[in-house]
Amino acid sequence: MPVERLMPTEESADLIALTRAIVDKDLRPRVDEAERTATFPRDVFRTLGRTGLLGLPYPETYGGGGQPYEVYLQVLEEIASAWASVGVGTSVHALSCFGLFTAGSEEQKQRWLPDMLGGELLGAYCLSEAHAGSDPAAMRTRAVRQGDEYVINGAKAWTTHGGEADFYTVMARTSDAGGRGISCFLVPADTPGLSADNPEDKMGLMGSTTATMLFEDVRVPAERRLGDEGQGLPIALAGLDAGRLGIAAVATGVAQGALDVAVAYAKDRESFGRPIIDHQGLAFVLADMAAAVESARATYLAAARLKDAGRPYGRQASIAKLVATDNAMKVTTDAVQVLGGAGYTKDFPVERYMREVKVMQIFEGTNQIQRLVIGRDLAR
Repeated sequence: MPVERLMPTEESADLIALTRAIVDKDLRPRVDEAERTATFPRDVFRTLGRTGLLGLPYPETYGGGGQPYEVYLQVLEEIASAWASVGVGTSVHALSCFGLFTAGSEEQKQRWLPDMLGGELLGAYCLSEAHAGSDPAAMRTRAVRQGDEYVINGAKAWTTHGGEADFYTVMARTSDAGGRGISCFLVPADTPGLSADNPEDKMGLMGSTTATMLFEDVRVPAERRLGDEGQGLPIALAGLDAGRLGIAAVATGVAQGALDVAVAYAKDRESFGRPIIDHQGLAFVLADMAAAVESARATYLAAARLKDAGRPYGRQASIAKLVATDNAMKVTTDAVQVLGGAGYTKDFPVERYMREVKVMQIFEGTNQIQRLVIGRDLAR
């Protein structure tokens, strides 16, 4: 059943209806095969872009949709309820545009943002390194100024859309001043010296290409530095607050999809002469799943409304990411249990949902890091 949503405007309600139509027409019929064959759905992102869904949270002035996060995240959830890889990719694309929008000059934004938000280009975000995941200040990828250019050398791990994107927002070290020595760059995919390593062989999200990006004497014009030298880590951390809300919405969407499959199965499957949903033991499992999904949704929407109001929301973003992804892990695991042996087969999508949400407890800051962020904020 479609989620009953209380949208803030008639326009946003129409946007949800449009998203559901696109999901039913272009995503649901393809997801099983694409995930089975690890096929990256580049054309699906073009479809989302041409209908305006890739740039929703950015101003119309620059080609975005001008929608509040409260609306954008619910669109993202609808996408992820059908295809998690596309939901994650949509969130990552929004994150890859964040540095330019928040730290770029007006001239930079006018020059590059419309194409980035217009639907034809797809972005990626290069922050983590093999030895610098939860501690990004430990990064070693270095950008050395040479005249009007920077020369970047290093490797960026776990890059969503690695080798598929049209541009990369890259954090690289410009001095040895720890976290204050990192700067942000906008690097086109066709820049000489930039390449992708072999894609990671993951347990889930097979339709989302993840690869290490290799920088070998990559020359980037100084005009493509976003913000001042040394401003990169604050840009990255601010972007992760917004990105965590995106992942919370994606996880909630996957959990909703798992709940829908489990409820439908429990109504149809009979045991001891009646549908298994009529057995209290199973009905209670489904009730807990529904409570987990709806509480996750309420949590990310509360954080989004703070962001939309211009108020601090970092702690609430971490809470939303923590709650939504932990809940999704529990809901998808329970969905497999509701389906019993059938849930353990690939005849039903719930085993895939369970594999997909595991990584959501890890990326955009592990859930242990979220607890650290929350605890430190409480101690202030």
